[in-house]
Amino acid sequence: MQWLRCPHLLIEPAEVRELDQAALLRGQPNFVTRRVWRALCSHRDGAFALTDAQLALLGRASPREPQAPDLLRGSASEAECQALLDAGLLREVNDDGNRLPADVAWHPLAAVLHRQCRWSDVDSRETDARLEAVGGMAGLEALFGPVPDSHLSCGDPAQRLALPYAASTSLSKSLQQRSTCRNFDRTRALALQDLASVLGHVYGVQAEAEVSGLHALKKLVPSAGGLHPVEAFVLAQNVAGLASGLYHYHCVAHALEPLRGLSSEEARDLAARCVAHQTWFEDAPVLIFLVCRFQRTFWKYREHAKAYRAVTVDVGHLSMLQYAVATELGLGSFFTAAINEMAIERALNLDPMQTGVMAVTGLGWRAAQMHSLEFDPLRRVWPDWSGAIGTPAGT
Repeated sequence: MQWLRCPHLLIEPAEVRELDQAALLRGQPNFVTRRVWRALCSHRDGAFALTDAQLALLGRASPREPQAPDLLRGSASEAECQALLDAGLLREVNDDGNRLPADVAWHPLAAVLHRQCRWSDVDSRETDARLEAVGGMAGLEALFGPVPDSHLSCGDPAQRLALPYAASTSLSKSLQQRSTCRNFDRTRALALQDLASVLGHVYGVQAEAEVSGLHALKKLVPSAGGLHPVEAFVLAQNVAGLASGLYHYHCVAHALEPLRGLSSEEARDLAARCVAHQTWFEDAPVLIFLVCRFQRTFWKYREHAKAYRAVTVDVGHLSMLQYAVATELGLGSFFTAAINEMAIERALNLDPMQTGVMAVTGLGWRAAQMHSLEFDPLRRVWPDWSGAIGTPAGT
């Protein structure tokens, strides 16, 4: 048997602050700082603390060429070696070269970033409470200094070249009605036709063709390499004629594939956990999980330093088009990356390094009153908007 190191590994020198137990017993509570090596990888959540001997062993190991354990151990004990094997930082392979497959041709830094920056049980209400505890935005300014300028200016203002006013178009007029919806009508069901329109225009295929040997899909958004790796999974909470539950949108067939039925209470609980308890999004009649099939992109852009960035840009294209389509239909829509990815992965039975959750969007009818602040300085949605929570005119 030989050993391979895991393919994506980042070693971090970290400092850990701990309570000094000896000082505590003397009635003199104090903190001590301990410096540790931490291993971060793409196949397991969280960091793994390394001893100096384990660090040296991993430095000698290869992710591609199997090596005999005796050549790698150095001063590491049997227990230290076994701990690395148990954590998957080392992998056993047969002497015949039978290797365990690596994760989908990820760039190593992107793989570790994606794995380690996912949330599990984050509650945004705790963040709001901490912000209030420091005095809101004024408190943040006191802690971190003034807020960075809202825009960038380069050079002498007197040298600026004024441009003609932007031409007004039907699209620009429609987009002026766009405001991230934080107030959904709990009582009004979304029509199945409206859901179908959003899914079809934003995520659906408009045409198919063979291009240079690749089966390519034409959608209404661009995608890196024309590969379109992002899939739409639907959590239906209040759609007329559609049972509450989880679905996958088949972009070619323009159809929903049922995955699991949920009661209204189960759907609401799942929605809350998925959006990290952002209460203003929980009531959306429909939540759409944007899930990336990484292999679709990484198959072509193998270990590419820009591939993961390209995937995130794809998600941005989809979110903006959803805003535009929903606004044209008179619906409210939202987009958030502040999500508990692990809750969604569990609900959909996803492997995060194969089919990773990137963001959550939602849509539905906007409520008649503004209970959570929405940003509408153009006053196209809320005519009486003032930058504070209140009741719009006419309600």
